[in-house]
Amino acid sequence: MATNTESVDLVGDETVANIARAALFAALMGAFAYVSFPNPLAAGVPITLQVLGVFLAGIMLGPVWGAIAMVLYLVAGAIGAPVFSGGAAGIGHLIASPTLGFLWSYPIAAAAVGLVVHRGVGLTEYKSASTPTLVGAMVLGTAIIYALGTVGFAAIQYDPWYASLGQAFVVSSLPFIPVEAVKIAAAVGIVKSDAIAAA
Repeated sequence: MATNTESVDLVGDETVANIARAALFAALMGAFAYVSFPNPLAAGVPITLQVLGVFLAGIMLGPVWGAIAMVLYLVAGAIGAPVFSGGAAGIGHLIASPTLGFLWSYPIAAAAVGLVVHRGVGLTEYKSASTPTLVGAMVLGTAIIYALGTVGFAAIQYDPWYASLGQAFVVSSLPFIPVEAVKIAAAVGIVKSDAIAAA
């Protein structure tokens, strides 16, 4: 009976630790939102470090808890915490902002990155993931963010939105490709330097 109790305690401790990590990453996303500046080539969509946060959440927390961290971030912003780009807040950013598609994509992208890096829903040792695996996972995450971001941008900015997806992509996503490449490189550097430090 004591063994069963210990097992339950261990599962409980692990869950509490995962919730704490998810909350930490949600807070990190909010901090990354303050590193925001306009992209002169992309009207209405600022450059932030948030996508780097999405990448790291998926890599370090895995698909389930990485996605939960992003949901916590969105909930915090929706209820008034100033965690969206430039310190913005409110439910309006999730339903009527040009960036709504980007915001909604974060949990999906974090889950996708985590699925690739951890090769499923279970957690593995992310530090052992190869560089091509990490890069491939983040390219997939970027594609998801861009796809949903483009649709959301078109839905707010154009009428009819479905006839303007190409234009929306050119305005809201295409100018960010070089920036995302830098974020991918930074994420790989963070993961690999962490692995070196732990060795």
